[in-house]
Amino acid sequence: MNTGTQSGEALPARAGLGLKPEHIDEIIATEPDVGFFEVHAENYMGDGGAPHRALTAITSRYPLSLHGVGLSIGAERPLDKAHLARLKALVERYRPQSFSEHLAWSTHESGFLNDLLPLPYTKATLERVSAHVDAVQQTVGARMLLENPSTYILFEDSVIDEIDFLEAIAENTGCGLLLDVNNVMVSAVNHRLDAFAYIDRFPVERVGEIHLAGYDETVDGAGDRLLIDAHNSTVADDVFALYRHTLGRTGPVPTLIEWDNDVPAFPVLLAEATHANQMLDAAPHWRDVRVARRA
Repeated sequence: MNTGTQSGEALPARAGLGLKPEHIDEIIATEPDVGFFEVHAENYMGDGGAPHRALTAITSRYPLSLHGVGLSIGAERPLDKAHLARLKALVERYRPQSFSEHLAWSTHESGFLNDLLPLPYTKATLERVSAHVDAVQQTVGARMLLENPSTYILFEDSVIDEIDFLEAIAENTGCGLLLDVNNVMVSAVNHRLDAFAYIDRFPVERVGEIHLAGYDETVDGAGDRLLIDAHNSTVADDVFALYRHTLGRTGPVPTLIEWDNDVPAFPVLLAEATHANQMLDAAPHWRDVRVARRA
């Protein structure tokens, strides 16, 4: 299989923010110090109107990351050709510096499910997802980053470790990986795993972008801690600690602050980005220390 071509220059290794309509006028007026903005592709698949006028104004000032949520990469049915065509047109229109999607599925027969659902890690699933990723890259003409999921269940028929599964897809297709550190923490807590050990095994040389977000916390039926990938609050301290650990392996990597629900005033988001930028600025030092200790 072959990788697609890059759609633009790489994102800067700084913190970016999800672009929210209620913040656009303030961003254009003040031009805050933000590394890049990210949008969900499906929100801009119309031909024109106010959303495109606003996004054009933003992309004249900032790099763009395009994040898809509707391709249903893991679905058993073929990819939606009409959706792919709209995505291709969007990439050609804006030439984003990064394009990503989820390791998940959200379609069944003719229906669309408003969720990103997990899939078993089997040889058949690996072949199907690899074929879908390859088709996306060839159609869109851009290298895709594939995001690790947040999960709440494990499949009995999974026979491949998640990290090995992601790395195999990247090897098969030439795609990159989007490392969602919050997703790592959510899944690790829910499945009683070691989030730091997960990061230590992750193929960081394939990572093109990192995501950070806030989670909700509750308990499961057994009274154990259960995390929910909610994107409705500040990044938790334990996620920032895991992010610091991650940067010790990766060095500075473009990092998005995700906040999609209960969206606050823009200064709150900007403060989160500032915190992440402070950690990015220190990342080369942390990385050098970790390499020296291993040597």
